[in-house]
Amino acid sequence: MSERTNAAATADVQTVAQASAQGTVRDSAQAHGLAQAAQVGEPGQLPCNFDATRTFQWHHKTVVAGVEWKNPVGTASGTFNFDAVRWFYDVSQMGAVTTKGVSPVPWEGNPVPRTAETPAGSVNSVGLQNPGVDDYLVNDLPRIKATGATVITNVAGHSDDDYAQVVTKLADHESDMLEINVSCPNVSADGLSTGTDPVALKRLIKRLRPLTDKPMIVKLTPNVTDIRPIAEACIEGGADALSMINTFVGMRFDIRTGKPILANITGGVSGPCVHPMALAFVYKTRQTFPEIPIIGIGGISTGEDALEFLYAGANAVEVGSAALADPVAPLRIATELDALLDKRPELAQALEEGRTW
Repeated sequence: MSERTNAAATADVQTVAQASAQGTVRDSAQAHGLAQAAQVGEPGQLPCNFDATRTFQWHHKTVVAGVEWKNPVGTASGTFNFDAVRWFYDVSQMGAVTTKGVSPVPWEGNPVPRTAETPAGSVNSVGLQNPGVDDYLVNDLPRIKATGATVITNVAGHSDDDYAQVVTKLADHESDMLEINVSCPNVSADGLSTGTDPVALKRLIKRLRPLTDKPMIVKLTPNVTDIRPIAEACIEGGADALSMINTFVGMRFDIRTGKPILANITGGVSGPCVHPMALAFVYKTRQTFPEIPIIGIGGISTGEDALEFLYAGANAVEVGSAALADPVAPLRIATELDALLDKRPELAQALEEGRTW
């Protein structure tokens, strides 16, 4: 592996991924520099045996709310930055790519420190930093679509009006699907997350539904007593699909100071530690609502992890935190799942036909 150690190369890869997730990659030149620092040999080669530079022939596609994905694996919002990952793999090979949350105006994000490690996961409070929907429509969406990727635009807002403004601007543009992130504090819901209040959530989705013909996914928070009334509110409001789960609320302390590590005090817990809980949320929702398409999210690090979500009732999955340690993890997981589905023809056929399992 040349003169660099595996440890050093892996550390550099994590630097690229963390910069991508936190929105600190500002342009392609900076992204290219970060990527080159992390690579060993030619662009796209990482300190592992997976070759992300080749073109893959997918055997098993899926259909989510009428939209065909090349394979059942997408990227999760908040961990995908096109300017960073495009140096590692062809994003059009993913089932879908989900952008970072897009707000009506630029959001600065939360103060630093924004991230803290935890066993089998991390806690983050980035604060949906993004340049706003107008910048996204000019500088990000056209370039991602030009690759041939299926694009899901994640929509963020602090009020019902915020969401409506973003969805209206996206309605006539190239996104294939919209993912409504209802985990943000919402002034229309007395400062609470709309995703925890079925009444407020149904009102929001009913307002957004007439604004666009694009399939609309609602991303659900796990920070509720029972996910099923929340899912029901989305379905009754007109949602075409559900994605679950967003992060759990958590925190870490610096025992040297006795103070919280994150400047925002609490943050979102993600990573392998949430995988069993995420599966339970998907399973309970599928058992109650047998027809609604579901995208499973939470602690997916391998094809086997993804397959568990499909057995729990998901039509597809999104990979998030794994990409912070390895930018090509979503593509690697897609290849692993594709091979696993070769031996599960009934499940593969159901996915291809857009049926639930």
